[in-house]
Amino acid sequence: METDLNRQPDKPLEDRQVLNRWRLLLGPSAEPSLNESECYDSAQFEYQEMDEVLGYLYDREYGADQGYRERNSGGRGPSQLTVPRWLSQVRKLFPHETVEILEKQALDRYGLNELLRDKKVLESMEPNMNLLRNIMQFKGKMKGEVLQSAKEIVRQVVEDLRRQLENDAKASIMGRRSRYTSSRSRSLRNLNFKKTIAKNLKNYDKRNNRFVVDRLYFDGNIQPHNRWNIIIAVDESGSMMNSVIYSSVMASIFYRLNALKTHLFIFDTEVVDLTDRLEDPVDLLMSVQLGGGTHIAKALRYGESLIENPARTIFILVSDLEEGYAAEPMYRASRDIIDAGCRMLVLTALDFEGGAVYDQRAARRLADMGAHVAAITPNQLAEWIGKIIT
Repeated sequence: METDLNRQPDKPLEDRQVLNRWRLLLGPSAEPSLNESECYDSAQFEYQEMDEVLGYLYDREYGADQGYRERNSGGRGPSQLTVPRWLSQVRKLFPHETVEILEKQALDRYGLNELLRDKKVLESMEPNMNLLRNIMQFKGKMKGEVLQSAKEIVRQVVEDLRRQLENDAKASIMGRRSRYTSSRSRSLRNLNFKKTIAKNLKNYDKRNNRFVVDRLYFDGNIQPHNRWNIIIAVDESGSMMNSVIYSSVMASIFYRLNALKTHLFIFDTEVVDLTDRLEDPVDLLMSVQLGGGTHIAKALRYGESLIENPARTIFILVSDLEEGYAAEPMYRASRDIIDAGCRMLVLTALDFEGGAVYDQRAARRLADMGAHVAAITPNQLAEWIGKIIT
């Protein structure tokens, strides 16, 4: 009984805290109902600052015709929220993981594009794939210093992504070693133990019973004289955003490998060859204009003109296969590429999310022709190429 009496004074406090959380969750429209409880007092609402910050974003869900007011015409707080102040408050009030979610929803769901138009705000945001996607989508509206800041963010994200993928790609494609050539690349994986021991036997110290190595010998990678030709055609429609990013990064990695001769072009209803920009994937990505129609057959015919040795050509089409023109020319062009002896890979998605939306009927028909059709990760793409060329 004594325990119950000791707990009793805390019960109203607990109830008030629970009701305050419900008020934060439900919004100001819940206050009339909550005020009926003795444990709730709107004057003692504990989450006023959070409520203002969340309301600035999520009140947009209702729209102007359902009571939403633009915050620059009023607000519940003592001062009006602006986009820079909103972002500052979000970072003060919420943990890092929640901040990323709020930034993502602000851009993707509610179109809060002001985040991308203010240089200081843009530079304060977390450089990640989501921010990169939004910069690509809205870069046409950026100018001057804002555009330069955006390019630096793109460079940072792309370089991080390239570093993550490059080693695995090289290992998959350049994995074979030659014992007849030396390598300047000094890694344990390339160390030739037998040659190192044989060449250093003269240095064996009998008195101290030890083996002294004054030089290590490394194997060189096999560099075929007849390189494989990689042709990558990328659909730049808006739904292919992630695939465009990963295709560009992977193409720039392939471009640096001596075993491969890489071509990259993007297409909508026109074709733009970006092979000369592969040294700089940032410049490449900033050249992409997302959206527009789709003419896959035209892109395939252009790619066909780049084929030099069909038996050593891998043709990669990155597309959701939603052809904007008659489908038969697309199938005929695909058939010609496959019949010529090329390996054809159709990627309905190239990313780590795996959610591909594509024309399944077209995918089945291309698979029946002999194309390999899949939604894969960048690492799997490198593995697939490595298996073919080795």
